Amino acid sequence: MSRDESTLRFEEVSFEYGPNKPILTSVDFSVRRNTKVAIMGQNGAGKSTLFSLITRTTKPESGKVQIMAGTTIATSAQVIPREHLQLTVREFFEKSFTKKIYDIDPKIDAVLEVVHLAAPHDRIIKSFSGGQQARLLLASALIQDPDLLLLDEPTNNLDKAGIEHLTDFLINYKKTCIVISHDAKFLNAFTDGVLYLDVFTKKIEQYSGTYMDVLKEITARIEKENRKNAQLEKKIQENKDKANFFAQKGGKMRLVAKRMRTEAEEMEEEKVDVRKEDRTIRPFTIPMQVDLGGTVLAITSFTTLKAHKPKVHKVALELRKNTHLLLKGPNGIGKSTLLEAIATGTTEGAKIAAGVTVGYYRQDFSTLNFEDTVYESLQSVMKKPDEHHMRSVAAGFLISGEVIKSKIGSLSEGQKGLVAFAQLVLLKPGLLIFDEPTNHINFRHLPLIAKALDEYEGTMLLVSHVPEFVFQIRIDDILDLEK
Repeated sequence: MSRDESTLRFEEVSFEYGPNKPILTSVDFSVRRNTKVAIMGQNGAGKSTLFSLITRTTKPESGKVQIMAGTTIATSAQVIPREHLQLTVREFFEKSFTKKIYDIDPKIDAVLEVVHLAAPHDRIIKSFSGGQQARLLLASALIQDPDLLLLDEPTNNLDKAGIEHLTDFLINYKKTCIVISHDAKFLNAFTDGVLYLDVFTKKIEQYSGTYMDVLKEITARIEKENRKNAQLEKKIQENKDKANFFAQKGGKMRLVAKRMRTEAEEMEEEKVDVRKEDRTIRPFTIPMQVDLGGTVLAITSFTTLKAHKPKVHKVALELRKNTHLLLKGPNGIGKSTLLEAIATGTTEGAKIAAGVTVGYYRQDFSTLNFEDTVYESLQSVMKKPDEHHMRSVAAGFLISGEVIKSKIGSLSEGQKGLVAFAQLVLLKPGLLIFDEPTNHINFRHLPLIAKALDEYEGTMLLVSHVPEFVFQIRIDDILDLEK
């Protein structure tokens, strides 16, 4: 079988979520066998929808999704479904197959070794950290040994070692792989091509080469289109000026003026639609609680988990206003567990001062009520209702009139993240707790988010495995859970 044969082909595929929410319009592209392709696009553009069309869990409004006969497909989703969190490791992997697999334990051990995770098969999924759950999601796809591997934001929650291991795995992967990711550096390491989902045209642009190759090509094209349009605009204005001049002369000069206007109209039609870039959120600040003072948070002890055994550590940390603390440590050591215990007041080793408003950004967005509309979710955190201010903040996070009416559960993961940030702006917290705030977020937004965190004047706890992001934020103290 030739490498040039297409594993997957979209032919004039259109899809929409209701009449006012088109996602794809007459999309055409193909993916060659044994290639590695990245899907890029703005939050909410429909990248995950593409995967649901490929796996046939969603049907197109029109057109065809052609998949090579006999092709097996497995997907590593962004998050583990909530209904699977109470399963054991063994039960979770059994869910990966439509038929019962006898003697599955050796297969589980083999695939866990591939993703560098050691875990008892009777351990409950919910007890794993976010990074460990990301490895389990990848392993659940790999255990199926598919011809077509679909990875949706696979680097979310992974620490540096996890991302490096996944990158090496994909470089050496011999089958077809399609990856959704906002991590440009990660994508650039292994991709053969890029499918760019344009949120404005609802089309998919197909490019060959690494992510950086594609970025250069797009940038060069935009510059060329802008130059052509500028030249045409200059000529159009000259013709209009001449037409106005000749029209005032009267007589035969009016015919000359008419010809000039016709030429100007023809040049207007020659102008090209310059490819629009992703919209970026507006710069923002997270206001601090006005009456904040003294010690906001005192930490006297914390628990880590190593080789599945808890260990208590004594510490003496007093965090006051305008103090930023970074929590460090590998996946599974207990960072998220500590943050949740502090945020919910369920740990004896940390005490939040009375009256402090806590803003908690969870990596799984479980602080959001998925049944609420975005409007209800934003209104719920405001001490005084102010619809004009709420809508203004929402617009800054690309939450449009249509999105604000939608239920939280219907949004993409990236859009949920932007709603969570909008909530924090409206909440005006005294203590901010961030657990992997870069997950699912378009990389174009990250510098603005980092700036807002850097300038936050209250008390902040931060967990992030993205050093480039952390580098942009003022860090006053570090608590390394491993040391």
